[in-house]
Amino acid sequence: MKIFHSIEDFSSSKKTILTLGTFDGVHIGHKKILEKLIQNTKNKEYESLVLTFFPHPRMVLQDKSEIKLLNTIPEKIDLLESIGIENLVIHPFDESFSRLTAEEFVKNILVNQFHIHKIIIGYDHRFGRNRTANIDDLILFGQKYGFEVEQISVQELNDISVSSTKVRKAIGKGNIALANNYLGYDYVLTGIVVEGKHLGRTIGFPTANINIKEDYKLIPLKGVYIVKSILEGKTVFGIMNIGTNPTVGTNSLSIEIHFLDFENNLYGQEIKVSILNYIREEQKFDSVVILKKQIQKDKEVALDYIRKLQ
Repeated sequence: MKIFHSIEDFSSSKKTILTLGTFDGVHIGHKKILEKLIQNTKNKEYESLVLTFFPHPRMVLQDKSEIKLLNTIPEKIDLLESIGIENLVIHPFDESFSRLTAEEFVKNILVNQFHIHKIIIGYDHRFGRNRTANIDDLILFGQKYGFEVEQISVQELNDISVSSTKVRKAIGKGNIALANNYLGYDYVLTGIVVEGKHLGRTIGFPTANINIKEDYKLIPLKGVYIVKSILEGKTVFGIMNIGTNPTVGTNSLSIEIHFLDFENNLYGQEIKVSILNYIREEQKFDSVVILKKQIQKDKEVALDYIRKLQ
């Protein structure tokens, strides 16, 4: 997949078939549109192109937006590449871009820059300054500038009934099983393993502490989860705690994974942690001894869950 970090950088010798949007999560609803895009380019006469934006428009246009995103940019790139998209443009979204009129956007970007043959878009898509243009306007522009418009119907999208907002809400409530069902894959946290306070090691449960540099990434509800990672080429399961370790008196939020069958040093490595299921909320225990007993119970719950997967 070719990646371009602005609209101006894009170039292709072929006309394109395009879809656009934030695609946060690249969930099963998005995939329905993306699969149509790929089907339209199977004869290789045209190239598939996804136009997306960063920062998320709500981060720019809403003063007090605290939106957190389901994917970091590298995670989104990996997902789109795995689907088979040929070209990805990640355009910097700013107020200047938001002020383009609908016709300026169509003429200058879709037609002159992307040389589109067709655009595939949802029935409810709105675009242009203040999002005033709709699918009917786009069809008229297509007739004027010589490109096709393929509309994803209300019925097709309602059959899936998934949105990035629904996924975020599920993750925020710790309902990882539902979120993963919406996404069509396991929700992922990607971070660098950093040195912690070695509290887990002192009680017999050494942990890998991960630091996620992207502050816009959505972190699930505090609590204990069953997870897996690919470490040194092998699938390794574990239990992850997201929280402030109230029993031992720390205040800062940490993400710690106790891997069940892996003891090698991971410091400085980037790892991806796939979240499989939620076990329990974070708790403050009366003593470290009680905490150790609870972690052992969590481990047994995780092992039982993993046995059922295999």
